[in-house]
Formats: sequence, C-alpha cells, structure tokens
Amino acid sequence: MFIKQLYTGCLSEAAYYIESEGEAAVIDPLRDTDEYIALAKERNARIKYIFETHFHADFVSGHIDLGKKTGAPIVYGPKTETNYPVTVASDKQIFALGKLCIEVLHTPGHTLESTCYLLKDENHRPHAVFTGDTLFVGDVGRPDLAQDGKTLTIDDLAGMLYDSLQNKIMSLPDDVLVYPAHGPGSSCGKNLGPSTYSTIGEEKRSNYALQASSKESFIAAVTEGLASPPQYFPVNAKINKEGYESLDSVLNKALQPLDVETFKQKTRDENTIVLDTRDSRVFIDGFIPNSISIGLDGRFAEWAGMLIPFDKPILLVTEQGKEEETAVRLARVGFSSVEGYLRGSFAAWQAAGEKTDMVVEIEADEFAMDLPHDKKMLVIDVRRETEFADGHVKGAVNIPLNDMTDPGTMANLDDSQNLYVHCAGGYRSIIAASLLKRQGIHNLHNVMGGWDKIKEQKNIPIAKETSVLN
Repeated sequence: MFIKQLYTGCLSEAAYYIESEGEAAVIDPLRDTDEYIALAKERNARIKYIFETHFHADFVSGHIDLGKKTGAPIVYGPKTETNYPVTVASDKQIFALGKLCIEVLHTPGHTLESTCYLLKDENHRPHAVFTGDTLFVGDVGRPDLAQDGKTLTIDDLAGMLYDSLQNKIMSLPDDVLVYPAHGPGSSCGKNLGPSTYSTIGEEKRSNYALQASSKESFIAAVTEGLASPPQYFPVNAKINKEGYESLDSVLNKALQPLDVETFKQKTRDENTIVLDTRDSRVFIDGFIPNSISIGLDGRFAEWAGMLIPFDKPILLVTEQGKEEETAVRLARVGFSSVEGYLRGSFAAWQAAGEKTDMVVEIEADEFAMDLPHDKKMLVIDVRRETEFADGHVKGAVNIPLNDMTDPGTMANLDDSQNLYVHCAGGYRSIIAASLLKRQGIHNLHNVMGGWDKIKEQKNIPIAKETSVLN
C-alpha cells in the first residue's frame, strides 16, 4: 500500500495518490495533472481510477484532462449529474485497487453529491477515509453552498451533513486515518485546524462539530458565523459540473509574449485587465498605471478569483520566468481569458519610456506621528471583519479587501482625503492600493508591515468598536 498526499498550500487543497500492485487511484486532482502522471510513471504504475468527492467550488479539478490523458474513468458518488461522461457510483459500491479496495460512502450535506471514499487494506479492514469537504481536521464542510432557498435551505443541508457524519463516518474505527480535501486557510469551512490529516478518534475528541448532542445543536453550531463564500465559488462549481477547455489550450493562449507596443495597444480596451503578479514589495516601486497587483508571494489564486472578473481579457506582467506558473495558478480557479504577457516584464515598459505609477509607503512609526496631526487622514483597514473586531486603529474604517470590487464600498472616498491603507502584514493592502488607484484615488499611503507593526506603536490609540464608512 502506498498513499501520498499532494498538498497545494496556496489553495489549502489536498489531492491523493493511492497505489497497490501497480494500480493507482487519484482523488480530487488539481487542474495541472503532470505531477500525478509523473508519479505513476516513476512508480511503474497505471492510473486506474479518478475519484471526485464532489463538485469543488474553490478550484477547478483536473479530472477531465487526467481522464483523457490516462483513459481512467472519472468516478463520482450518487446524485451526480454532469455534461461529460462519468461513472456515477452507488452507495457502498466497491472498487478494487490491487490488493486494496475502495468503498463509496455517499455523504450529502456539503453538497448533494458529496461522497467519501473508504480505503480498506488487503485484509478488508478500514485503513483511511478520504472525506472531501464532509469532514476536515477540526471542522466540517460548510452547508450553504448547495442551498437554493426553495427546495433546499442551509438548515436542510446541515441536517443531511449531520446524518452523513453520524451514519457513515463516526461509526468507523477510531484508528482510521482521515484525509480531507482541504487544510488551514480554506474557505470551505469556518475554522479548519492546523494539520492536513487526522484520525476518526481524534476528530471525535476534538472537532467542535462532532460534539453536538443533537441534530438541532449540530445545525446551530455549523451554520452560525459563516462568512459569505467567495464570489468565484459558484463559477468553479459550474465549471467542474459542465466541463472545461483543456489546460494545454488555455496555456497556449496565455503564454503569448507581447512586445511593449502590442501590450499597450491591447490595454486601450477598457475591458482589459492588467494583472501584475510580481512580488508586492516590488510592485510598489513602479507599475503600469491601472494595473491590479496580486503577487504570487501570497494566496494568489484565491484573491484573483475573488477580485477579477472571469469574463474580461487579462494581460500579465510577471517576474521573468514566472509566466507559466502564473497562468497555471489562474487556470486552477477557472481563468481561461489570459491573452498574453509583457515580454521583458515591467523593465521593458520602463525602458520604452512609457508612463508608470507607484505606491507611497510609510513606516508604522511615521504613521504614528502623522495620526494626531493630519485632520484629513482616513485610515482604511482592509482586513477581514473578524480581524478588525479583535483590535484596530481608533477611528479606522473597515473595508475588507474582498468587498473592494463593489464600487459602492469606495463611493465616499476621494483624493481630498489622505488615505492610509493597511492590512495585517502588507500583502492585502498593496492589492487594495492598486484597486483604489484604478478608481482614480491616488492620495494614499501604504503602511509598511500593516497591523503587525502598527500595534507595536505605543502612541497609537487602539479600539474594538465597529467603524463603517457612511
């Protein structure tokens, strides 16, 4: 028996490779499938099955491309409907894999087709369960993504999830390994634990959702405090259900080098978005006007999915040599509209004498000195509401970064104010500064180090009350 968790930190996503006697299965593959094929080749194995736990909402699965390249069938659980050929398994159906077998456990709740896969060893003893978004380390899947407000409500789905966990998962032996589809940082749960795997026994002891004494208390626990799902979730779920253009085709279009003049001509289309993926610390020193900064050095794909429209053409400015990585990471969350990149990166733009822009930065101690004297200062805190509630600069306005695509959130901001923008450490505030500049707001400063540095200043008043922009 060979099991490998292939974890992608920037998406908090886990795919799995299972092998026995030269036969392999891949569970929940990412869009770029070369790693799975290479692993099977290295181990002289054949990929026999591709198992999907559900229609993923936070990334585009590589199941279709992997199926075409290997000939392996794509297996989903009961209640699955797709626009492409799949094997829809029955509950408790068994799939042989070398000396092992995989049993289908239909576990609706996160979505209707959500399914876990129970791996049994050569003696038919349960060894590990691949839980998708049904059960995480320290959490369970959010039950709001498949609700329609008519035939299915969030409470209906939470009730289904309770039954699935009680009847299919908690009855497994305590030593069975739990391998979920996501780890810490994922938006598919409320507060996932720090590890990427666990055991049934450990989850029974420590997972808050499994402590509920009744279905009613479980529903209350898992539905309370759910943040709105990122706007790209339904887009990705639809892509996974309906099918997609091959990654090779997407990359062929995206990896077109454009000279400065061609790039400039394309940017004249007001629908075109210039996405600058260089390190946020590099971006501030100079960039093409109206660019959006989302650096590869952070949770790039998630922020791109939340902030960039899927239906507009995208042009890339990347660190040289990072063009393909950028295009692949965008494709993982469903972007297929990249039309090329700036050859020679930003240095070529500068060398051609084209107009540039920059973001002014100040240290936290300088911000502390300006705070009591600048009557036109407006502090914009772009952290999440929960982060803001834990402590913030007194009088600061909270505009979470994920809300900044809504023009209404910035309607009352203008260049007559001295805007000081910060997040927790600096990554999100650079993105915010680029979005503000696209709105024509240039009188702004980015506070270096964000809240991490601001809270160290002894003379900055701290508050915990809510403050919104009116």
